[in-house]
Amino acid sequence: MQTNISILGATGSIGKNALSIIRENRDKFNITALSADKNWQALAENIREFNPKYVSVGTQEGYDKIKNEFPGIEIFMGCEGLKNIGQLDETDILLTAVSGSIGLPATVEAIKKEKRIALANKETMVAGGYLIRDLLKEYNSEIIPVDSEHSAVFQSLKSGNHNEIERIILTASGGPFRGADKKFLENVTLEQALKHPNWSMGAKITIDSSTLVNKGLEVIEAHHLFLVDYDKIDVIVHPQSIIHSMVEFRDKSVIAQMGEPDMKTPILYAFTYPERVENKLLGNFDFMKFSNITFEKVDFDVFRGLRLAYDAGKLGESYPIVYNAANEAAVDLFMNRKINYTDIYRIIEDEMNAHKQVKSRDLDIIMSVDREIKEKIYNLYK
Repeated sequence: MQTNISILGATGSIGKNALSIIRENRDKFNITALSADKNWQALAENIREFNPKYVSVGTQEGYDKIKNEFPGIEIFMGCEGLKNIGQLDETDILLTAVSGSIGLPATVEAIKKEKRIALANKETMVAGGYLIRDLLKEYNSEIIPVDSEHSAVFQSLKSGNHNEIERIILTASGGPFRGADKKFLENVTLEQALKHPNWSMGAKITIDSSTLVNKGLEVIEAHHLFLVDYDKIDVIVHPQSIIHSMVEFRDKSVIAQMGEPDMKTPILYAFTYPERVENKLLGNFDFMKFSNITFEKVDFDVFRGLRLAYDAGKLGESYPIVYNAANEAAVDLFMNRKINYTDIYRIIEDEMNAHKQVKSRDLDIIMSVDREIKEKIYNLYK
């Protein structure tokens, strides 16, 4: 029996990896729905290959082009289109691989439909963590993390009970500017920030990885996914990206999940959990190729976006929404060459300092705070 999978963000790096898995396992998986934002041409290619019943596209041009070429497919558009895909009864697993808080409403709908969420959109748990936790108590849904770090923690936690956790240890590659000082970061260019040493990812997450804000988002996500206090979540730099993360238990045993830095592994695991099936796209792990495994401390003073994430998480409620929204807007401005690299940190900190906390258990409130923060920032840089 095939598992029906819907993919939000089918043309991004996670979506492409997921489709490669499905392509090699057509006896196990079937595509129900796909979404893309602006890249309707790639979406059209995916439609021709996988023949989904539903698609959603982010632009009017894309909507018109897809509708004209594929009149037999039901087509949605924009954020409402993502929500419509989240509500589909036919879906067994929803892979949420879009970038940003736009993925939250669709995830909420899928939880209410009691689907499995293969979660690769960390902003969902950062902005909506309290809401998602409440919904998971109410509905018979589950989240299987796809981010390599959270998948590693999820797998490592199978070795012990929750009350036996000493700490969660998230690993970070350090990004392209590992070892840099503040002065160096002041002159970083967009081209430099987009060159990640280990992973091939979308532009936004690649920038986040360079600032270590991505790791900050992961800290907040880990808190909500695994219900562990921030004081028990550590980050260490592991330049080789072979150990994807670890859990230390109270008996001082450390359980780690390791493998090549390739997202096909956690995606496949999320699709087949609790079973493990053959990964037809990767070979056996070559220990001799990765014989040098090292660790370093994080410089929280230089990469202060990570420190700000801990601050936002501990303040709680709406502060993580502000942290995430300010970063999304700042990264967008940086990619459009309207601000300097270190302005990303400054903008996040300024918005957190100006914010007055509100409860964040309601989707409308979450999206309102997100929208207000972004509009405020964009208005400053018109």
